[in-house]
Amino acid sequence: MIEIKNIEKTFGDRQVLAGISGSFKPGDTSLIIGGSGTGKSVLLKCMIGLIKPDLGEVLYDGRDFLTTDLNEQKTIRREMGVLFQGSALFDSKTVLENVRFPLDMLTDQPESEKVDRAQECLRRVGLENAADRMPSEISGGMKKRVGIARAIVLNPKYLFCDEPNSGLDPLTSIKIDQLISEITDEYQITTVVITHDMNSMMEIGEKIMFLYQGKKLWEGTSATLTHSGVDELNEFINANKLIREMEK
Repeated sequence: MIEIKNIEKTFGDRQVLAGISGSFKPGDTSLIIGGSGTGKSVLLKCMIGLIKPDLGEVLYDGRDFLTTDLNEQKTIRREMGVLFQGSALFDSKTVLENVRFPLDMLTDQPESEKVDRAQECLRRVGLENAADRMPSEISGGMKKRVGIARAIVLNPKYLFCDEPNSGLDPLTSIKIDQLISEITDEYQITTVVITHDMNSMMEIGEKIMFLYQGKKLWEGTSATLTHSGVDELNEFINANKLIREMEK
């Protein structure tokens, strides 16, 4: 389980996060939603240690990630998998080399074991036949799947996905959502997804946190999303529906 308590972050005179608290359970695909500039990505970066909040706690199964010693922080980092918004693949490495990169950096496994594990993860995301291809030779949706394979190669307890459907067509977005949800359930990972995709909200939002101007205005599930009674959330949903209609 991941718990965040009273997370605050200010840049200059602008408060980006104002006392955000919440919890994320193993086996659930939890979403953090909101418009641009609402603090979603900053909150994610605080949770994974890329940004240090001014105030608050980030607990991984009871371990305070922000105040523990460096060795314990490294242990927690090894338990994280991250899918970045742009996939963040190395252009000079093959698909297989990209997936095994965390194993090369963080483990002393024999070469054969690293290759076997990377191939296993590629099979799990349906890309076993793309191992020798370069990132420039595969589609945007395939790059996302490579990113997912790399994110799970270390058998993480916690998975973070930053806008996994960014730049994808609606059908490919659905497939990526399904894959993230399946992997979360299969391995009982604690998964946190940053998104503004309406389909994601309705299909895989087992728990949803809505941020607005750095504050948590609502928390619930996909089943309760459309009758929250929160005006700002309703406006956000309606704007997303309009964008979807325009894309058809």
